[in-house]
Amino acid sequence: MTTQTINTVDRETQLLRDELLEGLRRPQKTLPSKYFYDEIGSTLFEDICTLKEYYPTRTEIGIMRDNIEQITRQLGRRCLLIEYGAGASVKIRLLLDHMRSIAGYVPIDISGEHLLAAAGELRREYPSLHIFPIPADYTQDFELPEIDVPHDRRVVFFPGSTIGNFTPAQAAEFLAHIAEVVGEDGGLLIGVDRKKDAATLEAAYNDDRGVTADFNLNMLVRLNREFDGDFDLDTFRHRAVYNGAEGRIEMHLLSKREQVAHVAGEQFTFRSGESILTEYSYKYHPEEFAHLAAPYFTVEKVWTDARALFSVQYLSAR
Repeated sequence: MTTQTINTVDRETQLLRDELLEGLRRPQKTLPSKYFYDEIGSTLFEDICTLKEYYPTRTEIGIMRDNIEQITRQLGRRCLLIEYGAGASVKIRLLLDHMRSIAGYVPIDISGEHLLAAAGELRREYPSLHIFPIPADYTQDFELPEIDVPHDRRVVFFPGSTIGNFTPAQAAEFLAHIAEVVGEDGGLLIGVDRKKDAATLEAAYNDDRGVTADFNLNMLVRLNREFDGDFDLDTFRHRAVYNGAEGRIEMHLLSKREQVAHVAGEQFTFRSGESILTEYSYKYHPEEFAHLAAPYFTVEKVWTDARALFSVQYLSAR
């Protein structure tokens, strides 16, 4: 490992440490949702996507399958496809199997080992496809590598309703960033979860098997392992609730009793019932999302399912 690589790793670790401590010092303690996605967390999330209660993944895939010809026509020919949060690269196969001409594929994901393993599988399945995996936190500044294949346009693929994990203000900033990445004539193919009744939403994040609870609690496992934490997992429980006023699902880790925990050299006190907010997931009516994206993108097409649970949208950069 070169000195430059070591310095980069040290800097990223320091940034993560500073971010987690800043969140835990707040009156409403928080942790960044990106902490979910170590190797164990990424595998647990794949399990969540198969649960009967968790409609977003199967609904999004269904929308894509039902409309794949229209979707790939929107992407156009000689497209450089850049996927944010590629993970196991399941949904990308739907596009790759139907795109008549693709210049290359750039998967980006924070879980490096998971990403590189998935990229290796794709290389075996699509031997003629140019693949440029980037292990990176796409919510932070990062540079795309020099792409040495000719392409006519760039399109970012951002499935899974992950845009909902940003506040609306953060989502607007993120969309501005994507607009810069794709540039003139670029596009964005994105999954956006729709507003619906609270019962359906809360069931999706409180599954009967407890997989989402394990996923949430694994964040504390990671803090214990990577930042010298001493969180007792038996004294925290998972809770997800829909906040109608904010239009978002909130995931919390609730302290079952008064306690003290240490992480990264600092001490934090918890009251009984006090929570750490680990994730929120905003939901949008189509017109709300179009308004949010309007400074940077024009919504060209919205595909949805028969129950109007979810949407897949194609936007063109302004």
